[in-house]
Amino acid sequence: MRSRYLVTYDVRNPKRLRRMFKALRGFGDALQYSVFQCDLSERERIALEGEIGDILKADEDQILIIDLGPPQGRGSACIRVMGCQRPPEEAGAVVV
Repeated sequence: MRSRYLVTYDVRNPKRLRRMFKALRGFGDALQYSVFQCDLSERERIALEGEIGDILKADEDQILIIDLGPPQGRGSACIRVMGCQRPPEEAGAVVV
């Protein structure tokens, strides 16, 4: 079963910041700068946490991973956008 996650990050180093963006782009859609929406299975979530955990410098950076629930239910109704809305990027294959 898949869940929708809201992933936000505050990374202080520009090099790590670029790496974090590239890593998350492989798992979901950018909603705003440093905010991603990811529909993931449990296995994919674990892979995501492993990949971004390798980039994270725990004493300087912070990542929030918020489970919004199933994408077909509560997960799709949890995010409301006001103002300019970015269209979601084409979802690519995730290799785990």
